[in-house]
Amino acid sequence: MAIPDIPNAHALAVLLLTVLALFLFTREKIPLESSSLFILVALIVGFELVPFKGVFGEVRPADFFFGFGHQALVAVCALMVAGQALVRTGALEPVARRLGWFWKKSPVFALLATLVAGAVLSAFMNNTPIVVLMLPMLIGAAVRSKTPSSGMLLPMGLATLIGGMGTTIGTSTNLLVVSVAADMGMQRFQMFDFLLPVVIAGGVGLLYLWLIAPRLIPERHPPMSDVSYRAYEAQLTIPRNSRHVGRKLSKLIRKVGPELHIKRILRGRNLYITPLPDVRIRAGDKLLVTDTISQLREFQALLGVKLNTETDLAPRGRDDLQLAEVAVTLGSRLHGMKLGDVPLLEQYGFQIIALHNASGVLQYKTPGMHEHSLQPSDVLLVQGSAADIRRVKISGEMLVLDSTTDLPRTRKAPLALFIMMLVVAFPAFGILPIEASSLLGVAAMIGTRCLEWRDATNALSAQVILIIVASLALGSALMTTGGADWLALVFLSITFDAPAWLLLSGLMLMMAIMTNVVSNNAAAVIGTPIAISIAMELGLPLEPFVLAVMFGANLSFVTPMAYKTNLLVMNAGGYKFSDFVRVGTPLTLLMWASLSIILSFAYGLY
Repeated sequence: MAIPDIPNAHALAVLLLTVLALFLFTREKIPLESSSLFILVALIVGFELVPFKGVFGEVRPADFFFGFGHQALVAVCALMVAGQALVRTGALEPVARRLGWFWKKSPVFALLATLVAGAVLSAFMNNTPIVVLMLPMLIGAAVRSKTPSSGMLLPMGLATLIGGMGTTIGTSTNLLVVSVAADMGMQRFQMFDFLLPVVIAGGVGLLYLWLIAPRLIPERHPPMSDVSYRAYEAQLTIPRNSRHVGRKLSKLIRKVGPELHIKRILRGRNLYITPLPDVRIRAGDKLLVTDTISQLREFQALLGVKLNTETDLAPRGRDDLQLAEVAVTLGSRLHGMKLGDVPLLEQYGFQIIALHNASGVLQYKTPGMHEHSLQPSDVLLVQGSAADIRRVKISGEMLVLDSTTDLPRTRKAPLALFIMMLVVAFPAFGILPIEASSLLGVAAMIGTRCLEWRDATNALSAQVILIIVASLALGSALMTTGGADWLALVFLSITFDAPAWLLLSGLMLMMAIMTNVVSNNAAAVIGTPIAISIAMELGLPLEPFVLAVMFGANLSFVTPMAYKTNLLVMNAGGYKFSDFVRVGTPLTLLMWASLSIILSFAYGLY
């Protein structure tokens, strides 16, 4: 089959713009938002200056704004907001808590449970908060079980990507492909229509991540790998209503165990008492101890005491203060800042208590500390309210390492979980489309105060919005100018006389390569009209080729820049680029081969 003739001038211009877009999306120094905005403006201005009339009628520049009101974008944004409510209310924390307990019992099977839990959760919500929730828990579990964390973090991050492939709402990529295909006349996929092939192929992928991947990763030393060995000075304050008031110190120590080493007891302002076994505890006594964060938390839980640092930095009238550790990672907002310029108090309500770096523990009041330039692996010990610590931890802006913090579930958590279940159930049973169901869920979350408007707006991402709008506009231009049909003919001419199953497999592999270099959303939206054109040229069913694009665009395993959670895992785990290639390449080939075989048999392409 001969290579088709060069398309019309408008189609050729759009094809060149597509190549430029894919190039811009790979430039780390150019924000993805800027690249997306440039592509959108280029399309609008270009078609305004040089009008085009095709088989579908005249293309108006205003048509390229349709992405801002597209049901896929509405659904993506609404689901991001609804998912944020789950995080804000702490509805997911019992999962992390139970997994943390499982890691103490059986690390090997706990890794499998963590991979499965991450994959299942990611099928119904954005995987970023899931990864942020699990990273500290896994780092702490690795230290306690004396196993390298490098064998846990990367498999967990990739498992959440596998889980997101399973439903129409699992990732923004899925929503975009489903919506674009429906816009082009294909019957819309329902919530679980392609779950079975993902479960089968994903099961193979999870077994690989459990049994093989940890053996392929060299032992890395993440910046926070020694979190459980950092020792800080602290106070355990006996409250007035404590059951320990009046008891001998020996009874209190017996309750906790020999791990509790009390240096002195501070009674009143200036009276220090030697911690002899017969000393009786009084209300307000401060037990001065030096221990790790995990042990301090354990003491706090077992004794029912208040945990504060031994410094006098805490604001008066605050009785809900807690300790937490904030890590400085490569590329984080703290990297390179002078300690005195870190705006933790102004922005987050945190008091900096101490710094732990290669030199050891340095109290914040140490002379010259304000001029210290923060570097990756530095860890700040901060003190703030439980709400402030919670807010920073779930925002993802900074990495809170305190993996043993038992943040309380708010009373809204069950309600938020119930609302999210309805958001998923309505489209699953055909009661409401996903864009309507997710918007209704957002309204319910805000109406029931599971989420405040400020948190809702913070959950939205300008990067996600602009890349979706620009990709939809570019995909529309490819279709209306005939560029997508031309690309389909080129693909068919190159693969002339190849069987249908090989065409489908080749298309999926092409998408998998593209998604690891450029934005997965861009790859999906550009690939969908090409897949439909290929299927129509061959007279084959559209569904398997559309699914090939969707699955291929989700195989973002090979490079850290392929997906934002990959970068998060890379920074937190101290991984190198080669680690993703070493682990992600076999996983991509495994998933690609499995899905190709399953789709080909399911749709009779052999």
